[in-house]
Amino acid sequence: MKIPEESIINRIYVIRGQKVMIDRDLAELYGVETKRLKESVRRNKNRFPVDFMFVMNKSELGSWRTQIATSREIKKGLRYYPFCFTEQGVTMLSCILNSDRAIEVNIRVIRVFNQMRSMLLTQKDLMIKLEQVEKEIIMQGSKMKKNEESIQIIFDALKKLLNPPNISRPRIGFRRTNERD
Repeated sequence: MKIPEESIINRIYVIRGQKVMIDRDLAELYGVETKRLKESVRRNKNRFPVDFMFVMNKSELGSWRTQIATSREIKKGLRYYPFCFTEQGVTMLSCILNSDRAIEVNIRVIRVFNQMRSMLLTQKDLMIKLEQVEKEIIMQGSKMKKNEESIQIIFDALKKLLNPPNISRPRIGFRRTNERD
């Protein structure tokens, strides 16, 4: 069974500043009921410290619902606050569910988390480089402003030399006696 990456990525949410997956999404991927997944977690509570799994509170549930554009189908089955599993919690889930499908799904999920992490690192590198370029442009811009006036004076002088003004002047030199101005 091959699960598309988009299917996994669409089920990763940011709650409490962490990327997490919700219990019922994981249950669906693992092919078990949400109730059974939660039972397994409760039986192995010592394997899930707070940084591996936490229970969503009421305000988080409200903001999560707005994050995913809640429909009736999504509200269905949310009588209890969902368990939120971090990347480490998802790894621990595969240990307690110990089925071939759970292991396969877990491998896919961990790979997606790793890809997301590497994309974020690449994005950070790009942002740092962009900031450096911006600083250089700003520095060059301030230097240009200082030199801009001098450059403008030079260009104005060159334009005057290339296009001298037409001023009528009296003729200088010998005239014939019958010539007049």
